[in-house]
Amino acid sequence: MSTINPQLGIGIDIGGTTTKYGIVNHRGEILYRGVISSRKHGTPEAFIDELYEALLPAIDEAGGIAAFRGIGIGAPNGNYYTGTIEDAPNLVWKGKIHMADIVTKKFALPAALTNDANAAAVGEMMYGAARGMKDFIMITLGTGVGSGIVANGHLIYGHDGFAGELGHTIIIPGGRKHWGTGAHGSLEAYTSATGVTVTAREFLENRPEEDSLLRAYKPEEIDARLVYEAAVKGDKIANDVYAFTGEILGRALANFVMFSSPEAVILFGGLTKAGDLLLKPVRKYMEEDLLPIFRNKVKLIISELKESDAAVLGASALVWELK
Repeated sequence: MSTINPQLGIGIDIGGTTTKYGIVNHRGEILYRGVISSRKHGTPEAFIDELYEALLPAIDEAGGIAAFRGIGIGAPNGNYYTGTIEDAPNLVWKGKIHMADIVTKKFALPAALTNDANAAAVGEMMYGAARGMKDFIMITLGTGVGSGIVANGHLIYGHDGFAGELGHTIIIPGGRKHWGTGAHGSLEAYTSATGVTVTAREFLENRPEEDSLLRAYKPEEIDARLVYEAAVKGDKIANDVYAFTGEILGRALANFVMFSSPEAVILFGGLTKAGDLLLKPVRKYMEEDLLPIFRNKVKLIISELKESDAAVLGASALVWELK
């Protein structure tokens, strides 16, 4: 690792199971990366202690702490204003965690924290498909549905730091109950990988006379990957799952577009691997629901960031905004 460039950042992505981290330069090149568990530490301090020990050799090799501008952290329920993680349901530590303060104290570097989807949007703006854009919406389609909204060149955080939870907006009032929040009809309940899995199981149950490659599996074995594999082989039920999912996402995106009039909607995450199986119905129903003044103006783009790198890059991008 070169020590020529003194402007380095550390990106940390805290997930429910694992935490990815890396040392990143201003060009978005990950010079060093690693992973530790997010679940085996009784306290956030113990977790950061292990992270520090894991990073220390690489920090020393890069020229020491003086070579670094700061640390960016992406985390579920992360609050940019306060640097806290608040009541994250999938982390082992409960309540309000002053994570940015803990990191700063341990590393002797300034730290910024935001939620994981906002971090992805910042990363896309600095290193990916949104370079040069001042207005776009980032939608992450993974186990859940996250979002980051950029308007006039700035990420929208809201008055309390929690703006941009588009995945939890109610798209079908009284619809499917969300397994985590208990809300009925939220976008995440339908258009996440989990939602696709639930839809596939429902279609199989409701269409018992119809053949499908998915019937070779027990309902509990079916996941989004199997649905995709069946769809590309021409399976009717699997293709209908994507058509249904794409319609719901497209109609939701029309609402989001009419809210902030973005230049582009950028989709990121495992579900985007389905390509046109998903994108064609998304585009069709988004355009169908838009007012004429918005039609055929908004690009629908797949993220340019590698899925394996995006979380760390997005978190590290916060470093360059530190004062």
